[in-house]
Amino acid sequence: MLKLGEKGAILQRDKQTYAIAPHIPCGVVTPQLLRTIADVAEKYEAQAIKITGATRVAIVGLKEEDIDAAWNELQLEKGAAVGLCVRSVRACPGTTFCRLGKQDALGIGMQLDKKYHSLLLPGKFKMAVSGCHLSCAESWVRDIGLIGQKEGWQMVVGGNVGAAPRIAQELAVGLDDKQVLEAVEKTVQCYRDVANKGERLGKTIDRLGLEPFIEALS
Repeated sequence: MLKLGEKGAILQRDKQTYAIAPHIPCGVVTPQLLRTIADVAEKYEAQAIKITGATRVAIVGLKEEDIDAAWNELQLEKGAAVGLCVRSVRACPGTTFCRLGKQDALGIGMQLDKKYHSLLLPGKFKMAVSGCHLSCAESWVRDIGLIGQKEGWQMVVGGNVGAAPRIAQELAVGLDDKQVLEAVEKTVQCYRDVANKGERLGKTIDRLGLEPFIEALS
């Protein structure tokens, strides 16, 4: 039996089969990618194909002996579904597609995904980028959330869902694209410097306050 996360596979409730979830940056797929996933799921008799909360497409119910072959045929990076790292970067359509978008959520999200996906950190970490105040990517409940406004990006930090949900707190407003990417980098580095092992960003803020992160941006 595989250990949790080994080969990018997660043991399912039946304790016999596994799910794999290829990394799909910001949930943007092509028709060919969907066909490939469907073909692999059919070939190895998966029980289901499931859209995950991290906007991945999970192939659920694979036999252990089929996992290596399935990954080989997919030819995709494994999603960072477990571990103390950046698990996911979610992004809404933003100004790329949505008429309500105020900022380029998809473009910024793709840049963040490329730089931070699977980056090892003191605790589990998630990011979200929403193109307007409706926050369709759920930026207010992510470790770092960006929200597009007419005058620039609002950045919030320390949010999470789970058994003890926490709403994020505002760290900065009125940032342009370059400034918001720099702010994310400084926030991540500050978190690395001051967090205890296994501590989510929100817990770090509860312990130390926002001051270390405000100082990091100044």
